[in-house]
Amino acid sequence: MNRIILDSEAKTDADIGKIPDMRSVEERLNSGFILLDKPAGPSSHQVASWARDLFELERLGHGGTLDPFATGVLPLMAGKSMKLTKKILTHNKTYICVFRFASEPDADTLDEVITKMTGRIFNVPPEISAVKIQVRSRRIFKFEKLDSKNSQMVARIECEAGTYIRTMARDMGLLLGMKVELKELRRETSGVFTLDDCVTLQQLADAYWLWKELDQPEALLRIIHPIEKLLLDYPSATVKDSAAAAISHGAPLLRPGIVSIDSSISEGRDIVINTMKGETVGLVKLNVASDSVKEMESGEIARPNMVLLDQDLYPRRWKKSE
Repeated sequence: MNRIILDSEAKTDADIGKIPDMRSVEERLNSGFILLDKPAGPSSHQVASWARDLFELERLGHGGTLDPFATGVLPLMAGKSMKLTKKILTHNKTYICVFRFASEPDADTLDEVITKMTGRIFNVPPEISAVKIQVRSRRIFKFEKLDSKNSQMVARIECEAGTYIRTMARDMGLLLGMKVELKELRRETSGVFTLDDCVTLQQLADAYWLWKELDQPEALLRIIHPIEKLLLDYPSATVKDSAAAAISHGAPLLRPGIVSIDSSISEGRDIVINTMKGETVGLVKLNVASDSVKEMESGEIARPNMVLLDQDLYPRRWKKSE
């Protein structure tokens, strides 16, 4: 995506705000997230509750429920990052699954069933799910058999958010004419985040101890990511300090406040607004296509629908001329 430069001479006040990677542990806990490799046993809610108590936070939740027996990528959202939980829930997922068959299936028949279960499918949440049971349409991007022997199959499934793998096991059984159980489930990816990005509960506890007891925050700073990393796949615009202040109070984005913006963004699209230091101010909805902004000298460009920057971090200056 190309960038449209609107003010190459704009500057930011070095004494106000902070580059996201320079934030302290406390600042990251106010608006950051942790990528956890959830263990088997506890529920996602229990894991989030444990982390919330560890850090003595009022607000910390999880993004994307994993059943107690399941393991893998589980984002934990702290403070203001919880506002982005619904967006995290829309990320596509990848799972490694172990299915157990009532008897050894015919290899060709199994391959045919896998093909039938790839693409657009109907997916009904299992009865043990916490959500309302209703028929849902979900897309299976890839259903890959990795190994199959001794009445078990290991597979990798790349799927749309909200897909229930346990339901897929049931449906596979209906197509094969035998009972199929989901024995193991491991989430490999959630959006752009992978298991390589994750830490264990023990690593999180150890990093917390180093920070609290020895005043060594380095490990925890590597674990708690700035909120900005949740929005890297969004189109964006960079704004001046005065515009950041205005938007943080709910004011619209005006043309003179923009430093640069991604090209080819259509009217009505949500985009991320960043300061010149890279801090996320919030999400706004464009009133005009981004390619037409260059032809404008004044006027309203967008209105905020989610503010993530602390109010008054940037002084109120929007009444002054740009």
